Amino acid sequence: MIPRRTFLAITGGTLLAPRFLWAATEVPMILDHILLGCSDLDQGIAYVQQHIGVRPAIGGVHPGRGTRNALLSLGEMRYLEVIAPDPAQAGQKVSRESMVNTLKTLKTSQIFEWAVHTTHIENVAQSWEREGIAFDGPTPGSRKRPDGRVLNWQTLNLQDNRNGLLPFFIQWGTNSVHPSVDAPQGSRLKNFFLAGPDLGALAGICHRIGIQVELQKADEPKLLAEVVGPGGTLHLGS
Repeated sequence: MIPRRTFLAITGGTLLAPRFLWAATEVPMILDHILLGCSDLDQGIAYVQQHIGVRPAIGGVHPGRGTRNALLSLGEMRYLEVIAPDPAQAGQKVSRESMVNTLKTLKTSQIFEWAVHTTHIENVAQSWEREGIAFDGPTPGSRKRPDGRVLNWQTLNLQDNRNGLLPFFIQWGTNSVHPSVDAPQGSRLKNFFLAGPDLGALAGICHRIGIQVELQKADEPKLLAEVVGPGGTLHLGS
């Protein structure tokens, strides 16, 4: 039997025993950012500001991908990315058309994806190959900030991420400033969970891809997060 809330810890490739007294204020150390999807960026920004009292700042656009974003720091090496279709790229052929189309259909802002950071993305790729896990990448990406500076990164994306339940891995370029550094400050990520009906299966796939995260029993697979700011608390789900 796996308890209602289970913490999965992975060290050196070994699945450790569940920690039943894990502090509720902790979140995965390797969590890089949460993508809050919405159909309209201005509405998504207003939604976050209304709940926590801090306004996400425009981050920039993703050329050729059809999206743009706004950012909010959640502490060191951690941030919230509000992401929406970019009207300026409407009608253009984009590389992630299915993602843009899904964002367009969202009625409310919700967790769309999440990312964990690594400094050894090639090693992660080799590990997934050994595990027989299907993935794409490492794939280069970039974004031009409003101040003209360009951020660069590489990502590994699972071919089956369980509809966003499982993360992608990101490695930031050595000359890129992490978005958490200069995005609006004052908020933090209090809780973050992966939830689902079969915690054993969920723990197994987390172990295979090499992540550590708290698991929570739920009727359906989903992501849950709690962001706290000076003006209140924002509860997010997928």
